[in-house]
Amino acid sequence: MAEAKMNTEQTALIKIEGLYKLFGNNPKKFMPLVHAGKSKDEILAETGHTLGLKDINLTINKGEIFVIMGLSGSGKSTLIRHFNRLIDPTEGVIEVEGTDVMKLPQKELEQFRRHKMSMVFQRFGLLPHKSVIDNVAYGLAIQGVSKSESGAKAKEWLKAVGLAGYEDQYPAQLSGGQQQRVGLARALCTDAEILLMDEAFSALDPLIRSEMQDQLIELQEQLHKTIIFITHDLDEALRIGDRIAILKDGEMVQQGEPEDILLHPADDYVEAFVRDVNRARALTVETVMKDPICRITASTIEDALKQMRGFKEDYGYYVNDEGYQGVVTEKKLQAAYDKDRQAALTAEHCEALDAISQDAVLETVIPDTLNSEYSLPVVDDEGEMTGQLSRSTLAEVLGNEEPRSR
Repeated sequence: MAEAKMNTEQTALIKIEGLYKLFGNNPKKFMPLVHAGKSKDEILAETGHTLGLKDINLTINKGEIFVIMGLSGSGKSTLIRHFNRLIDPTEGVIEVEGTDVMKLPQKELEQFRRHKMSMVFQRFGLLPHKSVIDNVAYGLAIQGVSKSESGAKAKEWLKAVGLAGYEDQYPAQLSGGQQQRVGLARALCTDAEILLMDEAFSALDPLIRSEMQDQLIELQEQLHKTIIFITHDLDEALRIGDRIAILKDGEMVQQGEPEDILLHPADDYVEAFVRDVNRARALTVETVMKDPICRITASTIEDALKQMRGFKEDYGYYVNDEGYQGVVTEKKLQAAYDKDRQAALTAEHCEALDAISQDAVLETVIPDTLNSEYSLPVVDDEGEMTGQLSRSTLAEVLGNEEPRSR
């Protein structure tokens, strides 16, 4: 999961409703079999038609990375090609920013494809006879932008993806990772609001693939594009996705935020996907922490001790207007009470216990959690206490148990 996921605007940009795709010579004739619940194999055997998608419903929000994943044949690449109508559905509604894409006449559809959406392909899709800068500027050239303006923009985007100085090279002179950076720069150069990325990094070596994921996350933090990303790799989906949809045999089996899918798989199919994921690297503290129930907010020793006695634990986290201050024990409060019950509670009554960030990846806080006598306090960017993380919670999550409710 991305270390710095952006907070997406919850504004629906794309809506898919009741989407079906039946491949064959006469799909309309055999759609009643699909609606009757016949399986993909049964329909193929009876009609020679292949069910590509079945009753897909989803909403993609503006500015998010929405990942569609599944195994080969699940329908993910078929689905992404419906967004720009490279494939037309047999039934269903496709709306982009309120526009029914199915009703666009050919000329408007061409403009829609050129200006609204850009695509990054698995096999780079570069033109071998054109230089790198001409490849990047190609989309703008099709739009009719002047050579000087498109060249200047292309140069900017090559710099953004780390390829400044490669303008006059040709695709064959570049490594696979460099070629994919050119493909990404080309897609970004048109300034399209929506990026379609179909297995864009799957042809790359693991190290280069990881670097490209990092670059995509970094660029997204600056650009806030709406990205629809296709992959068969759950680790990749968890790392970059704000939300994930999982397909099987053309049907949607689960969609949700990465931690929901990882911690609460909908069925055995999804469970098989998530079983081998390294949860310590995929989850952040915020996704598994429990509510901070042992908060001490009183201003006097007497009131603090009353609060403490309402807890199951014999310690609490002292929090004042300046945020989390430290951990205070019942034993220390009792000793202070015996001296002066009306005395003010201050940070001097606390033991030092460093807080952890709610954005930290679990893997980075495991040693501190295991070595601490207390559950670790969790704070946000402003230092406000938002939760607590215990050894037992780690054991539940990393032991592949479903965490108890917070």
